[in-house]
Amino acid sequence: MAKDLLLFTAQSIFDAASPQAEKIRSLTIGFIWASSAMMLLVALLAIYIPIKYRAKNSISEPKQITGNRRLEILMVGVPMVLVIVFFFWSLTTMSAVLPARGTAIPDLTITGHQWWWEARYSKSKVIAANEIHLPVGRRLLLQLNSTDVIHDWWVPALGGKMDMIPGINNYLWVTINKPGIYEGACSEFCGQQHAWMRIRVVAQLPTDYQHWLDANQADEKQPNDSLVTAGQALFTYASCSSCHSINGTGAAGLQGPNLTHFGSRKTMLAGMLDNTPENLYRWLTDPQKVKPGAHMPRFIFGQDSIRALTAYLAQLK
Repeated sequence: MAKDLLLFTAQSIFDAASPQAEKIRSLTIGFIWASSAMMLLVALLAIYIPIKYRAKNSISEPKQITGNRRLEILMVGVPMVLVIVFFFWSLTTMSAVLPARGTAIPDLTITGHQWWWEARYSKSKVIAANEIHLPVGRRLLLQLNSTDVIHDWWVPALGGKMDMIPGINNYLWVTINKPGIYEGACSEFCGQQHAWMRIRVVAQLPTDYQHWLDANQADEKQPNDSLVTAGQALFTYASCSSCHSINGTGAAGLQGPNLTHFGSRKTMLAGMLDNTPENLYRWLTDPQKVKPGAHMPRFIFGQDSIRALTAYLAQLK
């Protein structure tokens, strides 16, 4: 199975793609310079002092020096100044990254589940899962919450982390500077599949984003293939519809991801695998073998039924 796992491009706060991330990067670089200078000074003194004041000419004890007020003021004053500078620098960074929400309505509500992400777009009826599409150049307010345990939303290139706590709504501002795919992960241990609770943010130009939003507001297209039709019937009337929903059908479950446009997603299982018919077939055959601990139970379907379900879900675009 290892060859089918997705490889993720390493991203960090130093590849900032938003004003919020720029503020965090600047503060981090400041900390690095200050701490590096302090470490270098201590290392040099640790070498210099033993050599300078070592015992010489058979003298049993070197000369003792006490009461150097200038040195004491320097040793206390410089760290104090650094603490004050970084204290206020941190406050201004927090103010820029987490400004007051006021009466602003969230553009997007992201909910953490064990182990996947749900995205509800407040100005449309679009409900997506795991792949979060956002427009560039707009200041967006994200509402973050959880349905089960504490999760933590973090996309390094886009700004700070934010806890997602059951029963509490937290908020995060983000303004993406340039189109691209930005990856992140849940940063709070949340159970067996925590490591495979990946985030994939697709930042698009406003026109491309609006095209995606319009396409994803559409209901399911009626199939015209016998195998797909069989898969649709099986999905709707079997247990699948009790956990998953597909707009325009009788499937209205809320426990699992909305699958209305599942076939258009590049990944599946919160970024664990490429979204291909082969991976989907394996997943439907034995979910616990593919992603142990996932809340998707194993249903005893025949191979023909699994092929029909795979064909149906793969064409949901």
